[in-house]
Amino acid sequence: MESLNGIVSSVKILKMSERPLVYFKLDDQSCLISGHSLNFLADVEDGMKIAVGGHYNDRKQFVVSKYAVIGKTKIMMEFEMMKI
Repeated sequence: MESLNGIVSSVKILKMSERPLVYFKLDDQSCLISGHSLNFLADVEDGMKIAVGGHYNDRKQFVVSKYAVIGKTKIMMEFEMMKI
């Protein structure tokens, strides 16, 4: 398993299903996530720093099998805003 880290941009849902297929860019690297994509959408937005683990597919896209947000997740920030 390889790992990357960087800033997220261009988050898009490519395919809606039980496990949506989500595309995003990590710095300049194209990435795909499907396994934890609903959690990913709840945790991450453009401009956040994350670390990911996975492998490259035939199209040189990084297929993410696990991720971690560096700092606060989107849900944590929204929850803190509600308390004020």
